[in-house]
Amino acid sequence: MVGVTRWAACLALCGIVWAQPVRPHPANPHYFLFRGTPLVIVSAGEHYGAVLNGDFDWRKYLEALERDGMNYTRVFSGAYREVPGDFGIERNTLAPVRYVAPWAMRDGQLDLEQWNPEYFSRLRDFVAEAGRRGVIVELTLFCSTYGAKQWSVSPFNPANNRNSTSVSDWKQLHTLANGNVLAHQERLVRRIVGELKEFDNVIYEIQNEPWSDRPIVAESLHPYSAGRWPNSADVADGASLAWQRRVAEWIRSEEAGLKARHMIAWNVCNYRLPLKEMLAGADSVNFHYAYPEAAQWNYGLNMPVGYDETGFLKTEDAAYRRQAWRFLMAGGGLFNHLDYSFSVGKEDGTDAQPKSPGGGSPALRRQLRVLREFVESLPYLKMEPDASVVAHAPGAVAQALGAPGEAYAIYLTGSGPTDLKLRLPAGGYEVTWVEPAGGAAIRKDTLTHAGGTAVLHTPEFKEELALKVLKPAARK
Repeated sequence: MVGVTRWAACLALCGIVWAQPVRPHPANPHYFLFRGTPLVIVSAGEHYGAVLNGDFDWRKYLEALERDGMNYTRVFSGAYREVPGDFGIERNTLAPVRYVAPWAMRDGQLDLEQWNPEYFSRLRDFVAEAGRRGVIVELTLFCSTYGAKQWSVSPFNPANNRNSTSVSDWKQLHTLANGNVLAHQERLVRRIVGELKEFDNVIYEIQNEPWSDRPIVAESLHPYSAGRWPNSADVADGASLAWQRRVAEWIRSEEAGLKARHMIAWNVCNYRLPLKEMLAGADSVNFHYAYPEAAQWNYGLNMPVGYDETGFLKTEDAAYRRQAWRFLMAGGGLFNHLDYSFSVGKEDGTDAQPKSPGGGSPALRRQLRVLREFVESLPYLKMEPDASVVAHAPGAVAQALGAPGEAYAIYLTGSGPTDLKLRLPAGGYEVTWVEPAGGAAIRKDTLTHAGGTAVLHTPEFKEELALKVLKPAARK
């Protein structure tokens, strides 16, 4: 670990080592505190291969994130990779031509007992540069295998390593019954955590989609339309949960001597689920393809609820923009779009991939920046989901945050003009109507209200409209 110590000293000289890693904000743990500043995470990043794909120019990529106002990226550790064409992705950064693994390669096979210095240098450089640009790195340590094709390239498949790994059924890879693989997984986790202990811009996610190898149906999404797809929120089984708890223990053990430890995120399921309990050791929870209810139903956990992977709604920007607005207005603290416009050779995020299972573009990233800046213009640490402020929104569906009597933020999907009825305490308010795609203030009104229900006549809008209702003293 001498190299790590020298690296930390170098970072200290550059002024980018911070005492406290990103963490839930103590005043409102649904959001984050980073370098002394409140943070809501809104971003759109590449398909998780920035470090393990040796042909991917991650410097150009991080420059693009900063340029477009993105503050987060999700990165896989290298313990999982894909092959070209997986999941219908045209130019998949997780399917590298030149795979930079954490382990050394000898005679065409990985040696799980020997580390690859190139990988750890690339990892440290990536995290350091992200930190300089104010970008949080969620490092996803493991990923479900999904099927035989992905297992065929797995580092833990005995055909791909020199270490006689003793797991033959890929569905058991991420359980405690995976033979000698468990020790290799522990060594990898401890090495990565040790390498990154000095960085303040890291969150560890235990596993991507841990429910995928042996799913259990936890909730029917459409109980009145059983044939509709998708129709279930699936969760991981007990064997997976036991293994995930063990991984969290490895992280905690490795960081036991640190003054301030890093956050651990738990990726729980697709769509939505009211959680009965949290995974032991986790500090936040992430959903994929999330409905607003994922944030609303779990708000009482008093921790960040994230939506860290989108997709399967074709390529147009509007669908993902609306998902982001609805999720954050429901109380979510993190939204990350899986942006397929980043690829090898197009690390600036300008690759149009019409055949991919999702979207992404410079235009969408500008729209997401509008959302982040909208939230940042509010006293959002004082606000929480407010189901009572909108009494009626004819022709529209409303999602709202509120600090009663002080500040409200409302997002409408539908069309207007319409008469929006709001339950507001007596007082004077400033009302700003915002066009969500571009962020322009369409109109500003003043409201002097005696209490009860106030009726606001909206501007004309198609599909969506946002507004802020603030007492003048509540402006951020």
